[in-house]
Formats: sequence, structure tokens, C-alpha cells
Amino acid sequence: MSGYKEEKKLKPLNKIWPVWRWGMIIDLNKCTGCQACVIACKAENNIPFKTKKESLQAREMSWIHMTLTYEGKYPNVKMSFIPVPCLQCENPPCIKVCPVGATYFSEETGIVGQIFGRCIGCRYCTVACPYTVRVFNWFTPEWPGDMKKYTNPDVSKRPRGVVEKCTFCSHRLNAAKDRARQENRGLKQGDYVPACVESCPANAIYFGDLNDPNSIVSKIGKDPRAFKIMEDLGTEPKVIYLHKV
Repeated sequence: MSGYKEEKKLKPLNKIWPVWRWGMIIDLNKCTGCQACVIACKAENNIPFKTKKESLQAREMSWIHMTLTYEGKYPNVKMSFIPVPCLQCENPPCIKVCPVGATYFSEETGIVGQIFGRCIGCRYCTVACPYTVRVFNWFTPEWPGDMKKYTNPDVSKRPRGVVEKCTFCSHRLNAAKDRARQENRGLKQGDYVPACVESCPANAIYFGDLNDPNSIVSKIGKDPRAFKIMEDLGTEPKVIYLHKV
């Protein structure tokens, strides 16, 4: 039409995006247990902090928790910190038990997501998850005082009575896709990084596409120290760990 500039045509999505398998590698040799990843996740995903009383009642909420392991006998005892987010299983048991389809598997990204508005709070998925990484909203979320200022407008605030879980900060993936599509290109290494990876001061967490043989996670995943938690269960987790030396 006269008077209007012709808009630049964008490439069709299927010409830009491949089929991803986003995965994570955590090097236990580097992890110091500082829990920066835990705090960054809370701030990024609007996870409310709980009081000491609620924590003692096992009502603490966190999408990634720090587990401690001990090896050897006193005085030769070694302690290791193991950050455990949702392991983003290829064969997730949580999806199979959800009666309303609130938990789903994305064929495009390989991410196990959660539709909070559909969740009815039955907690079947919480029981089915062998890694205990799902949390339930027992109370109405609150951010007292200045804590309200840190909430992220890109992430919804979940109501009381629903189950939550790590989504690999999938909202960041959506933002990265929008930026890349405007530039008519695919995603590049570093375009999409979850908050826990970005915040780790020891650079102990790696993130990337497991389908890409040249990605950092594909290369490091071949390390002899690599292992998966409870791999014999057949869940096929996409979070891989490197043994502490």
C-alpha cells in the first residue's frame, strides 16, 4: 500500500528453530555450596521466602535445593554439595500421573513445564517424582515490605494450592526467541541462560543444547566423571553431574 514501507519478511519459525534438548551439567568439583543459584532462582521466578516456623514445618519453597553428601569415616570425612533442580527427564513420571494435564513435555525444547492455572493441587506429581524437586504452595504467597520490588514481571505469581517446579527459566527462552526472530536468525550460544547458571560465581553449572554436538554440554557430558542421579529408574534426566575428584 502506498504510504507504508514494506515490512521485512520474517523467516518461518520451522526454518529458524531446530528441535532442542536443553540440558544442564553441574560440576561438583567446582560447587562451593554458596547457594547463589538457589537465591537467584527465587528472585527470577517469584518464589516467596518463608518464615523460620514454616521452614521447620517443611513448608519451605525452592525450585532448586542443595543436598549434602558425606563420604568416609571420621576424621577422614569428605562433604559434597549437590544442587538439585528439576532434572527435566526425557521420561518424566510426573506427567503420567497428572489427571488434568497441568504438567507437560515440550517436544520442541525437551523441557518439562507446568501450567499453574490448570493445576488442581492433588500432588500426585509430587509423589511420583523420585527426585523430590516439586513444591506445593501451602500458603498464599506474600512479599513483605521492600521484597515486593524484586518480583519479576515476566513470571506469574502462583496462587495457594498449586504445585510448582523448575522450568529452566523457560520465559528467558521465549524472550531469546523473540530477539533472535526479529534478527532472522537462530539462537546462539549464550542467548538463553537460566538464572542459576548465570549467577554461579564458581562457573560450576553449564547449560546448552544436548542435540548440538558442538555445544558445551554435549562436549563436557562425555567426561569420564559424568553421571546421572538414579539413572537406573529409566527417567533419563537431562541434568548431568560431574563427580567430585
